[in-house]
Amino acid sequence: MPPASSDRGCSHLALRRLTRLVSRHYDAHLACCGLKTTQYSLLATVTRCGPVGLGDLARLLSLDASTLTRNLRPLVKAGLLTIDAGADGRSRQVTATPAGARLRALAKPHWRRAQTSLEKTLGVEQAVSLHQIADYCYRLLAGSDTAESVSER
Repeated sequence: MPPASSDRGCSHLALRRLTRLVSRHYDAHLACCGLKTTQYSLLATVTRCGPVGLGDLARLLSLDASTLTRNLRPLVKAGLLTIDAGADGRSRQVTATPAGARLRALAKPHWRRAQTSLEKTLGVEQAVSLHQIADYCYRLLAGSDTAESVSER
């Protein structure tokens, strides 16, 4: 019989502790390019997806609008991304500038080294299991009323 919920500890705390360590690991690898993990993720997503609407970008990264805006600000200020009017005039879209695309290309090998290093530390099987359980839990929570109500705040 599994332990009671209160005996397992706080899932939020356990995940936050892990994500802080993983973020520090990736940040250390990306520091030579002047990027943090959050910035690299934005730059890579926009570069990969081409011009992308703010709402679509927020959904892709599971960010609320204010967090996305705050995270985009330094990349726009640095001339790596632009935010322009979208197709209907009310929407906005994000595009990588040539400088942004170059920085992403420069940073990608450092991200790969971070990825390889993490997999080596965890073991490939554990890394694969981590991805599987994270993806599974994400799908469950994204489909629940709790995930929707939290994302609307």
